[in-house]
Amino acid sequence: MIGERVAPAAGRIGILGGTFDPIHLGHLAVAEEAREALGLETVLFVPAGDPPHKPDTAVCEARHRAAMVELAIAGNAAFQLSRIEIDRPGPSWTVVTLATLHGDAAAAGRPFEPWLILSVEAILGLEGWREPGRVLELCRLAVAPREGTHADGRAWLAAHFPEAAARAIFLDRPRLGISGTEIRARVAAGRSIRYLVPAAVDDYVREQALYRVAGATHHGTRGGR
Repeated sequence: MIGERVAPAAGRIGILGGTFDPIHLGHLAVAEEAREALGLETVLFVPAGDPPHKPDTAVCEARHRAAMVELAIAGNAAFQLSRIEIDRPGPSWTVVTLATLHGDAAAAGRPFEPWLILSVEAILGLEGWREPGRVLELCRLAVAPREGTHADGRAWLAAHFPEAAARAIFLDRPRLGISGTEIRARVAAGRSIRYLVPAAVDDYVREQALYRVAGATHHGTRGGR
């Protein structure tokens, strides 16, 4: 059953981080579900500048990833791009981002109730984060399901971080099996990514020749282009 929509509350902010390489409809659907279910005033999309969990993986330039986020969220007034990790030098640690956002809100005299939006798969790797205990002190968790991940995130969190378990909400939807890895592979193979990303992101990927390999062409089949 679909739950009731919760009225937005001032200062209740969702924070959705990631490489967004590229941002896709799964990210947007999770953000919107969290916004309605938790009454979030705003959802901040926070592209990682220097993803510490992907040290040996080639990641698209931050300027492209940020541009794609801006294009993807343009139609939703509650969605905002945050450049906090892109503009900050060094690894993009979540604990530093949360502490900075708390400090900025306090300095401005604004209410600030942050909800970190992440997948159940990310929850299972929480012990490997920098200062995970401090992260959980600085925010509440909105945990989204991840297609293909069947582990019990509630039980894991209760066993490893019992203080945080009571402050976490587990969303039961959406369940969209879309991944950036799949999208990049499709582009490299010359296949369409229509209906996996917003149309404006599809256009941007094609115009900027992102994710291509030698001999491959990206066919964004929108409007015959």
